[in-house]
Amino acid sequence: MFLGRYRHNLDSKDRLTIPAKFRESLADDVYFVYGLDRNVMVMSTPTFEKITRRLADLSITDNDVRLLNRRILGTATLETIDKNGRVLLPDFLREEVGLGKELILVGQGEYFEIWSPEEWAKQIAAQLDLEANNQRLKVLDLRLGSD
Repeated sequence: MFLGRYRHNLDSKDRLTIPAKFRESLADDVYFVYGLDRNVMVMSTPTFEKITRRLADLSITDNDVRLLNRRILGTATLETIDKNGRVLLPDFLREEVGLGKELILVGQGEYFEIWSPEEWAKQIAAQLDLEANNQRLKVLDLRLGSD
């Protein structure tokens, strides 16, 4: 499971060193996908396959489904993690979401996200907006019991 937040830099060959805690949940390769926000999503093969099975169940006659397929399947890239835990971050994904050398990696359970520090700062600001959060989060049922 991918939990927590890490600050990392790309090396001179544009490789990302995946945090050791994240590598525990990965095999020898990862899928990079254009994120649902201005970020990159990183998934293990089983997680990526789970998503592609769900996408296959949707009707391609729906314009939104085709758009989602293009966003996920059309940007998916399988990359191999080297013995030092480094992986090449595809140029086109870095360019399209505005990633530089400094990156923020954020665990999301079954996957993790890669953010630029500038875009991540916007996410932090949204998380700290208490008034907006009260409206956004009141529809969620986050009870901790077995009710």
